[in-house]
Amino acid sequence: MAQITYDEVNLMLRLYDLRREPRLRQARAWFTDNFHPTSPEEMMEKYPQGSEENTYIRMVISYWEMVASIVNRGLINDELFFESNGEIWVVWDRMRTIVPTWRAAFKNPHLFQNIEVTCKRLEAWREKRAPGSTVAMRQMLSQSKSKSKAS
Repeated sequence: MAQITYDEVNLMLRLYDLRREPRLRQARAWFTDNFHPTSPEEMMEKYPQGSEENTYIRMVISYWEMVASIVNRGLINDELFFESNGEIWVVWDRMRTIVPTWRAAFKNPHLFQNIEVTCKRLEAWREKRAPGSTVAMRQMLSQSKSKSKAS
């Protein structure tokens, strides 16, 4: 196990404090329960610019993109981060199928690359510790998606 520094722990706690902010907490809860787009077009139709839902989407994705950029630069040890931040993977899993279209539309192949890179490492780390867990989590999320669409 890597030696963790006080600064890494302090930064983790500061990031956690940001997650506790009431509006971001509300956005994260909405995102987890409701964000299941199959395309950017569907997303914009259901959650147009200016809607509260669009604001929630931008808040959640930009928060996790910022956090991932910090982790990718080595300011927080991967294992320390992965042990308590699985939510970033859920966010990536919800958006991963539409990211290529966003990247093409914005002509930016690096759009959301921080989340993607972090989550690839998180998956590899998790699979090493618990083989089959990624598939199981995707199945569980798929079931929750079906339940939320039925509601």
